[in-house]
Formats: sequence, C-alpha cells, structure tokens
Amino acid sequence: MKIKEILSSGQPSLSFEVFPPKADASFEPIRAAVARLAEQRPSFMSVTYGASGNAQANTVEVAAFVQSLGVPALAHLTCVAASREKIADETAALRAAGIENVLCLRGDLPRDLAEPPPGHFAHAVDLVRALKPGGFCLGGACYPECHPDCAHMDDDIEYLKQKVDAGLDFVTTQMFFDNNIFYRYLAKLRTRGVTVPVIAGIMPVANGKQIARICRLSGTYLPSRFKAIVDRFGDRPDAMLDAGVAYATEQIVDLFANGVNAVHVYTMNRPEVAERIMSNLRGIIGGR
Repeated sequence: MKIKEILSSGQPSLSFEVFPPKADASFEPIRAAVARLAEQRPSFMSVTYGASGNAQANTVEVAAFVQSLGVPALAHLTCVAASREKIADETAALRAAGIENVLCLRGDLPRDLAEPPPGHFAHAVDLVRALKPGGFCLGGACYPECHPDCAHMDDDIEYLKQKVDAGLDFVTTQMFFDNNIFYRYLAKLRTRGVTVPVIAGIMPVANGKQIARICRLSGTYLPSRFKAIVDRFGDRPDAMLDAGVAYATEQIVDLFANGVNAVHVYTMNRPEVAERIMSNLRGIIGGR
C-alpha cells in the first residue's frame, strides 16, 4: 500500500523506523527486531539507507521482509554524488522487491569529494524529479529547527517547497522534543504553500549519552524539562527507558489531540520501546 493512501484516511497513523545491518553483519538480529515491531501493527515501517558497500542491498532486503509480514515498507534512498545509472539500478531493485514507497534524501557527500561530480545528483530534489515518473509514492525529510547546513529557516522551507512541487507526496520531520517547535513550523509550512501531509518524527530516548551526541550533531533543542530527565536518569538504563517512553508518549498524545494524525517513531531497532509506546496508545489508535 502507498503511504499517501494511509495518510489520506484521516485515522491516527503510527509508524516505526529501523536501520539495516552493516554490509558484513548478520541479518538475524534485525530480522528478529523487525518481526517484533511488525506485531505491533504499525501503519508502515521505514528502512534507512546503508552508507557504503552493499548496504543498500540490505535496505532492500529488510524492506522486502517488512512487507512479507504484512506491513507497508518505506525505503530510504540517498542520492548525493550518485549517477543516474546508479539510481536507476537501485530503484529497479526496489521495484523488483515490490517496494512502492521511497524516502528521497540527499545524504552526506563522501569525504573524498568536495562536491558532486558534474552530471551527478547533488540534491534531494534531483532524486524526486527522477523518481516521480516511475509511480513510486515519494516522501522527503524536513527540519522543524532548520537543516543544520542551512543558515536561514526561510531558505530551508523554500528548498522543501521545491521538493514538494517536484512531486513529494508527504514529508517526515527530524526528531524534536518540544511540540511547540513543531506546531510553529507546521504553521510556517502551510503559510508558504506546503500542503502535503507532515509526519511528526518522535525519538523515545533510552540512552542519555547517545541523545546528547545526536543533538550536538543535529542542533536539536532540548527543553529544560527533558534535560532534567536525562540528567537524573541518563546513567540508569532501566530508569531512562521508562522516562524516555513516558516523555515520548506524552508528546504523541499531545500531537494526536491537536489534530496531527501521523507520527513516526525512531525506534533505534529496539522493539521493547515501540511495544511500550503502542501499549500506552492502544486506546487512542486501536480503532484505526
């Protein structure tokens, strides 16, 4: 099923993200995690894109496994410095595996390149334009606190609008920990004519040290209330898991209550996190 059809239903949507194993790692742990996550009946599951080697093959394999469990899959695809031939090969592999949904991302430029080679993909909008005629349902990423490589929010929204105008069917946000940041961002998008569904990205924090590193890289704002949670429980894994799930659940309930019908949970391949959140929300989304 195409994700745009899921989002158009008007029902609360809760989806999960997983990442594939590295090229030389065993597939079995991710297979077990995906199977447990699928038992929670998410609206769909997204599979991130491997960074090197044959990791993209793992992305396709995991996405195909997701769909074999009866859950629609969203395959991430990055394009920076990729040739049109390479992208054509990768989309052919996705199509052969029955994948209908693709998240179009720029990705990070390889360290040995200062800029993409002439004629290669440089931006996610190039990927959107290339894939749109192929019939995929296309999603993109957006940043409620501005992309870290962009100096001004207005410019960042303009780049997003270009991708939407090129054919995106929906967008998913980077994680945020203050819902008011998301609400203000959503209002700006609508004012600028970005009318596609916006899926709110939520990360339940179960590792205090990990979230500190991620936020330093992404520039994500941590509210003082959340900082207090990490400071108090960050070095106690069981306590941090309880607190992180509770905080994320509160965010999701608030989003649903305020008319945001689509939430994407960054599970970090931890089924127990998704299971706890789904248990907390069963009465809210159980009637989907």
